[in-house]
Amino acid sequence: MPPLTSRRLWVSIGLLSAGFAVCVAVCASIGSSHHTLLELFRQAPDIDTAAATILRIRMPRILMAALAGAALGASGAVFQAVLRNPLADPYILGVSGGAALGAFLATAVGLQALAPALPVREAAAFLGASATVGSLFLLSSAGGRLLSYPMLLIGVIMNTVYLAVILLIETVVDFTRLHGVRLWMIGSIPIEGYGLIAGLSVLMVAGIACLSLTGRDLNLLSAGEDAARSLGVTVERTRLVTVLLASLVTAAVVSVAGPIGFVGLMVPHAARLVFGPDHRLLVPASALTGAIFLMAADTAARTVMAPTEIPVGVITALCGGPFFLWLYRRQGGGGYFE
Repeated sequence: MPPLTSRRLWVSIGLLSAGFAVCVAVCASIGSSHHTLLELFRQAPDIDTAAATILRIRMPRILMAALAGAALGASGAVFQAVLRNPLADPYILGVSGGAALGAFLATAVGLQALAPALPVREAAAFLGASATVGSLFLLSSAGGRLLSYPMLLIGVIMNTVYLAVILLIETVVDFTRLHGVRLWMIGSIPIEGYGLIAGLSVLMVAGIACLSLTGRDLNLLSAGEDAARSLGVTVERTRLVTVLLASLVTAAVVSVAGPIGFVGLMVPHAARLVFGPDHRLLVPASALTGAIFLMAADTAARTVMAPTEIPVGVITALCGGPFFLWLYRRQGGGGYFE
């Protein structure tokens, strides 16, 4: 892969942005009803029905999928660089487990039933994910340094403990009360209002832009701490800022869409194969690729067995499992990550 130039950077982002726009148009035109996006522009006779279907049902879901995919893709690229582990993804640190436990606890004790009009489950999920990030930073720090390998190990252990507590809750709480949150745990894109989507968009764009600006430092961190320090990178501060930003961006989307697996693992590797390992391009490319992938996956989830919908987490898991095995075999053979 040739060195990254400004021209290649902006041409790549332009092409991905064009692909994103095309994907939005295609996904908005596919569904269990026959209405397409072109009908809105052609002023079709049943334009009110088409507008209701596309603008009030499909488009919010498509935009929510794009936000979730962008956050997971960019976060995965950052975690793989900071932790120097090609199999790392946003969930390995326990963020999804913390969010799931928060949602389960809020539902099990009946908080959602007390205030059905408020996003109690989402707020509890975000608090659970945020508490996990705080605990992770506290437990994996020593001498003012954030240690990557203890962070990975503690994240895996926290996920295991969270799963055990969730299973315990399932054992002692009425199953019907937990039905909704169990579907959420598989990962599914909800139809949200444009107000929430706009708020999340601001958070996602700001977070991903900040992560993209750390691309040079991430490149040096990927080469090793000693090399990064010798070239002027403040390793501890860079690791703290990038992991915190990536975790909070992930927590925000998980609290709404649930823990959608494998996107943060697959997308950065796919983007790296096409656009190269330079994180100045890889982070924004992973965000746009993740948005495109999850929009397509969610469109498949709501159409392949229509009118029955499949949780999008099922689609990403069916793609991610074989991809993980392929990646494992590829790493065993020398791998492009070295």
